[in-house]
Amino acid sequence: MAVEEGREAESVRIARLIRDDIVNGTRPQGSKLVERDLANELGVSRVPVRDALKALVAEGLVTPRPRTWAVVREFTKSDIADLQEVRFAMETVTFKLAAQRRTRAGLERLRAVLDAELAAAASGDAATARRIAAEFHECATELAGNHVFDELQVTLRSRMRWLLGQHDDLAKVAEEHRLLYEAIEQRDVAGVEALVLRHLETGRAQQEARAHNAD
Repeated sequence: MAVEEGREAESVRIARLIRDDIVNGTRPQGSKLVERDLANELGVSRVPVRDALKALVAEGLVTPRPRTWAVVREFTKSDIADLQEVRFAMETVTFKLAAQRRTRAGLERLRAVLDAELAAAASGDAATARRIAAEFHECATELAGNHVFDELQVTLRSRMRWLLGQHDDLAKVAEEHRLLYEAIEQRDVAGVEALVLRHLETGRAQQEARAHNAD
């Protein structure tokens, strides 16, 4: 049993490492993920790598191939449009609920995340700024206090983290998060709604600009 528990913990660790590399672009879309090569790279056996890849397939970040390899998922325009629609539907509600239901402890957590993002953006640490920008959205969903949204967030987290990382104007995104935080703090539901719509448009434009520059 102890061996199995250790193996499970190791596969979770490996999945986190590969997931982070995919989300921050270190492992580009379409790149091969070969069990043997990953095991050698990460200094582990092939078993936790195999389990980690299965988990990432389930999360929607990896596409399986025959036998012992896979590829980083290539998100099509249709995939991205679907994710954008889901993001629009969820965030127009969750941010307003966060403004209505936020607690002092929740605001402190959100402020800590915001401060970390602002610092990372100011220093030009793009990978950290993008990761924490996604955490800001996740923390806001927690403030909404809706268990169904929490469950959906868990299901979609990896793909949403990828989508929310598709921006290069770190300062603009962080500043929009600062304005959202202030509106949530003030329980300004109407203000939050307007800011969310602007933020969603910024995200869409940033993603399109990034995709265009990559072509």
